[in-house]
Amino acid sequence: MSHNLFETFAARMRDRGTADFITTRDGRRYAYRDALEVSARLAGALVALGVSPGDRVAVQVDKSPEAILLYLACLRMGGVYLPLNTGYTADEIRYFLGDAEPALFVCRPAALEEARKVAGESGCPAVETLGVDADGSLMARAERAEPFTGIEPRAHDDLAAILYTSGTTGRSKGAMLTHRNLGSNAATLKQAWRFSAEDRLIHALPIFHTHGLFVGCNVTLMAGSSMLFLPKFDADVIFEEMPRGTVLMGVPTFYTRLVQDARLTPEATANMRLFVSGSAPLTAETHQAFAQKTGHAILERYGMTETNMNLSNPYDGERRAGTVGKPLPGVEYRITDRETHAPLPPGEIGMLEIRGPNVFIGYWRMPEKTREELLDDGFFVTGDLAMTDEQGYVHIVGRDKDLVISGGYNVYPKEVEQVIDELEGVMESAVIGLPHPDFGEGVTAVVVRQPGAALEEQQVLDHLEGRLAKYKQPKRVFFADSLPRNTMGKVQKNELRKRYQDTYR
Repeated sequence: MSHNLFETFAARMRDRGTADFITTRDGRRYAYRDALEVSARLAGALVALGVSPGDRVAVQVDKSPEAILLYLACLRMGGVYLPLNTGYTADEIRYFLGDAEPALFVCRPAALEEARKVAGESGCPAVETLGVDADGSLMARAERAEPFTGIEPRAHDDLAAILYTSGTTGRSKGAMLTHRNLGSNAATLKQAWRFSAEDRLIHALPIFHTHGLFVGCNVTLMAGSSMLFLPKFDADVIFEEMPRGTVLMGVPTFYTRLVQDARLTPEATANMRLFVSGSAPLTAETHQAFAQKTGHAILERYGMTETNMNLSNPYDGERRAGTVGKPLPGVEYRITDRETHAPLPPGEIGMLEIRGPNVFIGYWRMPEKTREELLDDGFFVTGDLAMTDEQGYVHIVGRDKDLVISGGYNVYPKEVEQVIDELEGVMESAVIGLPHPDFGEGVTAVVVRQPGAALEEQQVLDHLEGRLAKYKQPKRVFFADSLPRNTMGKVQKNELRKRYQDTYR
C-alpha cells in the first residue's frame, strides 16, 4: 500500500470537483478538478526533465497558485520539494544547491541568467522558470508534457520535502520531512481547528516555510476548503476580504497592524470564525486588544520547521494570552533539564522537547547534528525554553540559543556576524534581537571597530546589502569599544540586550 500524501489529497480533490481550491484577487481560479489536471501535467514535465522519485526539486519563485501545483506535482511523482526563501541571495542559493544536489532548480523568469550560473557552479543539471502569471518555461513544458496521471508509491518515511533552517554555526540545516510527517499534522490540524469544506482561508503568508505551505495549504487540501491567495499582507485588502473569508493565518506583525486600524470592529470580522497566529511570540497586549476590538480570541500555536505544529491553544475553551496552549492530538512534549534531559515539574523552566508522527527524521547529510537534537527515544530537542502553568498551558519563555525571530522569520546571529566581520574596519560583532513593536524582534548589530577605523552605521548596512536576505539585515548598527564577556570568553548577549533594550520603543 502506498502512503504518498498525494493519495489523500487526490481523493479529496476528486470529491470536490468544480469547487474552488485557489483564487486570486485578479480573478484567476483553480477548481480542485483543474488543480488535479495541472499537477499531472507538471509532474509529467518533471519526469521529462529527468527528475526521479527521491530527487530534490529546489524552488525559489514568487508566490502563485502554480507554485502550489508544482509542490503537488512533486508529491505526485515522488520527488522531494525544496522551497527556498525568495529573499535568498545568489551566494546563499549556491550553498543550498551544492548541499541538496537537486535534479532541478526552478527560479523566477527574471533570475534565469544568474540561476543558470549558480546551478552550473553547484552541479545542478537543469534550470527552469516559473512566473506569477502561469508563465515561465516550466509551465510551457507542462503544456507539452505527457501527463503523469498516476501517483508514485511512497512509504511512510520517504521524503516529501526538505526545508532548510539555519544553524547557529552559520551553516544551514536541511530538515527532512516525510509523507507521514506532513500528512499526520495536516489531518490533526484539520480536526483541532475545525476546518471544513465551507472554509475560505485568507492566505497572506509566504509559501516557502512551514506556516504558509504546510499549515495553510495542506490543511486546506485535507479539508477540501478554499484559499484566497494574496501576494503579501496588505491591511486594506484584508479588510475587503474578511466579509468573504472565514480564517486568517498570520504572524504577530499582521495582528499588531490590524489592531492599530480603526476599521477593526466586530462588524468587520463578523464572517470570520478563526484567527491563527504563529512563527513568533504574540504579545498578551496584542491578544487582548484584538479580543476587545472584535470579540475574537486569536488562537496562538507553536511549531517548528522540524516538527510542523506541536502545541495549540484550544478551538473550544480558553485561548490564553502569552501561551502556546497544549499538545495537539498525537503529540507528546516534556520540559527537561537542559543537560540531563530529565523531566522537570510544572512551573519550572527547562528545555522543550517534542515527540510525535509530525517530528522530522533528521537533518540532510548531518548525522551528528541529527543525533544531537533527535534523541534515541524519539524526542526532538527544540532549543526553546518553556514552562507549564497550573492549567497545563505551555509558555515559551526564551530560546536556548540566540535565535532572533523577526517578522516571523528565523535569523541566526552567527550567520549575520560572519558577514559583518568580513568588512574592513570591523574587529568583531554581535547580533541580537531587541523588542520591536512591528516585527516582534528587530535584528540589531553591535560592532567593535578596528583601532583607527572610521566605520559608520550606513557602511555596515551597505556591506550587507545583496549578501544577506533583507529580513536578516540589521535595522540598527551600534558601535562599542568592546563586547561584554564572561570568564570563559563567551560574549554576554544578555548584557547587550539590556543595554539596547529601548532601541525600538
